[in-house]
Amino acid sequence: MDASWQSICRIDDIPVLGARVVARQAMPNVAIFRNAENKVFALLDQCPHKQGPLSQGIVFGERVACPLHNWNIELGTGCAHAPDEGCTTTFRVKLEDECVFLDAGELHSLGAN
Repeated sequence: MDASWQSICRIDDIPVLGARVVARQAMPNVAIFRNAENKVFALLDQCPHKQGPLSQGIVFGERVACPLHNWNIELGTGCAHAPDEGCTTTFRVKLEDECVFLDAGELHSLGAN
C-alpha cells in the first residue's frame, strides 16, 4: 500500500445511500458517501451554498441533496447541479479489498480542489 493513502474504514461501515463523517482537527469535516452501486466518494462536509452538512443529505445516483435547501451536489466533482452554482472540495478516495482510503496529504489539507 502506498504510504500516501490513509485507511479510513471498511465499505460496510458506510450505509448504502448514506455517509460517514471523518473529523479533522481544526478543519471542516470530510464526508465519505456510498451510493447504491457501492461507488465511494469524498467531499468536504459543507454545501457550497450555506455550508450545510452534506453528510446528512440524501444520496441518489451520484448526487447528494443538501439537507438545508435541497441543492443537488455531484459526488464526483463536488459541484452543484444547474441551475444552482458553486462547488465544494473533493478528496481522492480509493477502495481496495473492501477498505476505503483517502489521500493522506489531502486529508490533512483542504483537499483536491
